[in-house]
Amino acid sequence: MKSDASLMLCSYNFLSSKEVYLLTLKSSFMGCICTKQQLKYDDPAVLAAETCFNEAEIEALHELFRKLSSALKDDGLISKEEFQLGLFRNSKNQSLFSDRIFQLLDSKHDGVIEFAEFVRSLSVFHPEAPQSDKAAFAFKLYDIWETGFIERDEVKVLILAFLDESELMLSDDIVEAIIDKTFEDVDSNGDGKIDQEEWKEFATRNPSLLKNMTIPYLKLATVLSP
Repeated sequence: MKSDASLMLCSYNFLSSKEVYLLTLKSSFMGCICTKQQLKYDDPAVLAAETCFNEAEIEALHELFRKLSSALKDDGLISKEEFQLGLFRNSKNQSLFSDRIFQLLDSKHDGVIEFAEFVRSLSVFHPEAPQSDKAAFAFKLYDIWETGFIERDEVKVLILAFLDESELMLSDDIVEAIIDKTFEDVDSNGDGKIDQEEWKEFATRNPSLLKNMTIPYLKLATVLSP
């Protein structure tokens, strides 16, 4: 059974390695170049000033965006189905973690991801992004009900989703023990829920929790881009 870092660390490592990595690297740098007409998109210089990316990295990310946004409908927007297709090569696959990532990338909450949203959201995974930003993104990922707290029911939902997607099984007693250990480690004021400050302190004590929030391959985007 996991101890001090709890299943949050385990499930987040699973998320980052299996999904975010595939989104930002594998889907970006495999296959042929999309031949659709060049989209008009936000000035790379403006996006570079607002994010951790430089202009060359933004140009490379645009190649990825073009592929994802034209997978099912060539409209310059990434739909949820196209996002799923980019992760799993199957638009019908369902995943709580990919749903949460899509919701966080879709900052306008209109059901699609525009290029500027795409770049600004992925900036948190850049090696030079502040650790505080990475911790905040991870907190939002786990705050399923968007209440500003991570509660026991949310942790249980995440654990069960992680087990299901990993094709693993644990008894109810072990799941409850993991939840108990999580709150013992993180809920410092003992109120039965994890707030942002408690999460930030936990991440500071356990830096490996955020290690998969950094994708160093983004620095190689210009070289690897087709």
